[in-house]
Amino acid sequence: MRFEHRRNTTVSPRTRRLRVAAGALCAAALAATLVTGCGQDSGDQTAAETSEAAKVLPNQTTSPSGSVSGSPSETAQLTEDQTERKNLLSTVKITFDKAATTAVGEVSGGKLTDLDLEGLDDEDDASGSPSPSGSPSPSGSPSPSGSPSPSGSPSPSGSSAGPKWVAEVAEEDGTAHNVTIDAVSGEVIDSSPDADQSDADKTELADQLSKATQTPQQAAKAATDEKSGWVTSIGLDENDSQVLVWQVDVVSKDYKKTTFDVDAAKGTITDEQIDDD
Repeated sequence: MRFEHRRNTTVSPRTRRLRVAAGALCAAALAATLVTGCGQDSGDQTAAETSEAAKVLPNQTTSPSGSVSGSPSETAQLTEDQTERKNLLSTVKITFDKAATTAVGEVSGGKLTDLDLEGLDDEDDASGSPSPSGSPSPSGSPSPSGSPSPSGSPSPSGSSAGPKWVAEVAEEDGTAHNVTIDAVSGEVIDSSPDADQSDADKTELADQLSKATQTPQQAAKAATDEKSGWVTSIGLDENDSQVLVWQVDVVSKDYKKTTFDVDAAKGTITDEQIDDD
């Protein structure tokens, strides 16, 4: 490092006076700056806080009101049928596939031909035939997962109360059996042959089963792959074109119901109808 030698210079009185005056002006300016600076600091801080609040408050106002009012408004928009589906499905613990397995287990060598969640869109149901109303699907139930096994313990609410799966299982010769399963515990409530079945009915049912190369589980998967949701009904029947199909009802998360016709031999969806109610 290099140091410069001080130079002894003589300063004139005029120069000295100018320096003193300039120093005084600088001091005054500094004082004013300090005073103003304090005020500005406070003002800047307040302005900064206000700015930050402006950024946060809109989110708080929009977010909560969106989430809080979102649910009620969604509930308010549900139709009567959607509300009934929501209330019933919230109590179901046994999924379609579990109910199907339990029902088939009640009939030696039997095959499932129809399975409906009782109390769901029953006004659409015709006795014994699949309808656009609730049938189960192997993979289609979003909420009833992790429920008791099909042969589970006694129903906590009793067999007369609570949701039920009502199944039709047929023997190879077409003899049908009706099986009722508690949709909460998985307990079999009743299992008995269909007393109203005629010989012609048996022959027709046996013929349909021989042609249905697609299982109800495969048909339910085809439907739920198309639209995710609860499978609430499935049944083997002929459509208007006399094609053998599995009719599968799927209730989506908005509690709207869609009925799919799945070709019982090919596994392809041939028709899809959305229930507006």
